[in-house]
Amino acid sequence: GDDGGRRRRRRRRWRPQAQARPVPRVRGVLPAAGLRLRGQPVRVEEPAAETGPSLLMLMGVHSEGIFAAACFPLLLTMVLFLGPLIQLLMDYSWDFNDGLKMFLDPRCWGQCLADIRWMRNQVVAPLTEELVFRACMLPMLVPCTGLGHAIATCPLFFGVAHFHHVIELLKFRQGTVAGIFLSAVFQFSYTAVFGAYTAFIFIRTGHLIGPVLCHSFCNYMGFPAMGAALEHPQKLVIFFFYVLGVVLFLLLLSPLTDPALYGPLALCRLARPETSASVCT
Repeated sequence: GDDGGRRRRRRRRWRPQAQARPVPRVRGVLPAAGLRLRGQPVRVEEPAAETGPSLLMLMGVHSEGIFAAACFPLLLTMVLFLGPLIQLLMDYSWDFNDGLKMFLDPRCWGQCLADIRWMRNQVVAPLTEELVFRACMLPMLVPCTGLGHAIATCPLFFGVAHFHHVIELLKFRQGTVAGIFLSAVFQFSYTAVFGAYTAFIFIRTGHLIGPVLCHSFCNYMGFPAMGAALEHPQKLVIFFFYVLGVVLFLLLLSPLTDPALYGPLALCRLARPETSASVCT
C-alpha cells in the first residue's frame, strides 16, 4: 500500500504540464465595424454623439443674423403702432432735422441715462424681463410642452409678474379697490398678449435682441390711447392708420419673422417635430 501511494505521488510530481497553445494572429475584416485586424487588440469606436445647441444659442445670445434680428421685429412692431405714431406726429409737430439732431446729440442721451425712470422703462425692465421670461423660461418649457403651448404658457407667468403694481396702487390709495383690480386685470391681459408676441418673435428669430428692442419700444409708446383718438379732430385719418397698421402687421408677420433670415433656430431642435412644423418653418 505504501509503495503504491509513493508511485502515484511520483507520477503526479513528474507529469509534464500541458503547455498553452499560442493564439494565432488573426487577419481578417469586420464588415460591420469596417476595421481590419492585424494581430493587434481591436478597439471599436462608436460614432460621436451629436452635440446639441449651446446654452447661449438657446438663450438667443449669438451673432449670426443679429442685424436682421434687431431691425425686422422692431420694424414689425412699429407697423403695428402705425396709428399711435401718426397720432403722436399730429399732436407734436416735430421737424425731421431737429429730431435727427436731438437723436444724435450725446447730451440728450446723457440726460436719458441719468434718468432712473427712463433707465428702468427703456433698458433694465426690457432686458431683465425678456432674459427671464423668454431666454430662460422658453428653453425649459419647449421640451415639455412643445412650441405652441410654450408660447401660450410663458406669457401667463409674465402677466402675473406685473401684479406688483396692484400692491403699489393699494398702498398709496390711488383709486378705489374695484378700479385698481379692474386695471390689474386689464394690464394682465395686454401684457400676456404682448408676452405671447415676444415669445413668438424669440422662437422664430432665435435671438434675444429682437424681443428686448420691441419691449423697450412698447414701454415708450404705452398702450394706444384709443379714447384720445376718438376725440381727435382728425379721428377719421387716425382711425384709418390704426386699421392700416393692424392689416400690414398681419400681412408682414410671417415674412419678417421667416427663420431663413436669422440662421439656425436652437429652440426648434428641443421641440418634438410634430409640434414645431408650424412655428419653425
